[in-house]
Amino acid sequence: MQRRFLDYLIITFKGIAMGAADVVPGVSGGTIAFISGIYEELIESIDKVNLGVLKIWKKEGFKAAWNSFNGNFLIALFSGIAISILSLAKLIKWLLHNEPILLWSFFFGLVLASILYIAKQIKGWSIKLVVAIIITSILSFFITLAEPFASPDSPFYLLFCGFIAIIAMILPGVSGAFILLILGAYQTAIDTINNLRDGLLTGNMELFKDAFLNFLLLAVGAIIGLKVFSKALNWMFKHHKNLTLAILTGFMIGSLNKIWPWKEILKTRINSEGEVVTLLDKSILPTSYAGDNELAMAIVFIVIGFAAILVLESLGKQKNNV
Repeated sequence: MQRRFLDYLIITFKGIAMGAADVVPGVSGGTIAFISGIYEELIESIDKVNLGVLKIWKKEGFKAAWNSFNGNFLIALFSGIAISILSLAKLIKWLLHNEPILLWSFFFGLVLASILYIAKQIKGWSIKLVVAIIITSILSFFITLAEPFASPDSPFYLLFCGFIAIIAMILPGVSGAFILLILGAYQTAIDTINNLRDGLLTGNMELFKDAFLNFLLLAVGAIIGLKVFSKALNWMFKHHKNLTLAILTGFMIGSLNKIWPWKEILKTRINSEGEVVTLLDKSILPTSYAGDNELAMAIVFIVIGFAAILVLESLGKQKNNV
């Protein structure tokens, strides 16, 4: 597959969109990958990263080995994800604290359109597919009701969190950030990203060193999880594509509860910065919201989020030419 520089730039922008989604609890980067038309290529490319690459390198050279797992595609995409996470972590954190209704409204519209898009890809509906959607919708819904718990100060626990979160991040409809929140490691992950960047920018190597250790543990766990799960997903798409799409649709339907813009706070906690943050909440009607429900602007942002999927879908249609 021949690609130009502009093609890889588009892939990087898709990675930036994936990274932005992965930072927010309730939104999946896998959803963005699917809508933008690169999901199957992503999991297939990751699946090809194995020991066989070293054999190709030894026999045919580095270029052949690099091309064997679609290296240019992966580096372009993950560069975009990294740029997005590093640059948007503080902004997303600020928006979650200061403009939660509008932020969640945008993502609600995005996921709502994503559900319609993915369901539209299912060919040959059957009772089995409908049952799969119902079961996974219920499962995903109950996951959103789970109460986060504090993580122990253990390197092995951070490895585990990285392993589980990355599985969710590449699965459309399941938010890796939310899984980290449930596991009690979301604040650690966000602080790690912010401290890595701040340590480098300010030259504070002590801050950077502490953050890098946590980052390394999360990253190693993520790499292992990515490799293990991509193989299963790749097999599912090749042999049971309609069932896989039905399962993904169900997960996304259930996840809507988590990103519903209007919430009633049930429990709070003090984070590492001494701020009061939500520990547990429940979805309520806009009319029952305590305070300004910003209903008009929320609807506008839902529409913007919905329209954003149309743009990503348009970019995804270019994949046959990219």
